[in-house]
Amino acid sequence: MLELEYKKQKKALIIRKTLDSLYPNPKSTLYHINEYTLLIAIILSAKSRENKVNEVTDYLFEIIKKPKDFIITPTVIIKEYLRNIGLYNRKYNHIYNLSNILLKEYKGIIPKNIYQLESLPGVGHKTASVFLSHVSEIPVFPVDTHIHRMMFRWKLSNGKNVKKTEKDAKSIFKKIYWKKLHFQIINYGREYSPSINWNKNRDIIYKKLLINNLL
Repeated sequence: MLELEYKKQKKALIIRKTLDSLYPNPKSTLYHINEYTLLIAIILSAKSRENKVNEVTDYLFEIIKKPKDFIITPTVIIKEYLRNIGLYNRKYNHIYNLSNILLKEYKGIIPKNIYQLESLPGVGHKTASVFLSHVSEIPVFPVDTHIHRMMFRWKLSNGKNVKKTEKDAKSIFKKIYWKKLHFQIINYGREYSPSINWNKNRDIIYKKLLINNLL
């Protein structure tokens, strides 16, 4: 048991040091101009490519900047922007409904309480966590497909589900690193350890863990 824990901590140290050298100041690449547009962008990015979402929001956020803008803008106009994003009808309805709630219950301000966030239409645990990781110091560790994949490849989680991966990640890495690691691991997964056409020889962390007999 002690040996297993030692191996986990050794892995964690190698992972953190490598990520810090590659991405010392990681930032989100999801385009937004304020907290409201950030939440919209996160909702739109579910099951959609970030670069496609950024293409859309680059134009959309010229007319949509606050909840009232979304409510008063004709549906047909907004859907014309969103039509190339997956599940855009459902996402439109979620954003319209949450915009109404924000105006009626929160004076247009997005709450920073994770439970209040999760009660909003279209905002699940991951979306709420991602939002908070951008705008607050609340310790959250959102797990997307990249982080889920990397934790499994590094044998730090069994890949059973995202909830289990998040629990494992939080138990292995200290809270002070969660926010930074969220962005770092996503960037690393995209650049060095993709789900398709994975080249183990390019995967720096995987190779280091292999050399140290940690896989």
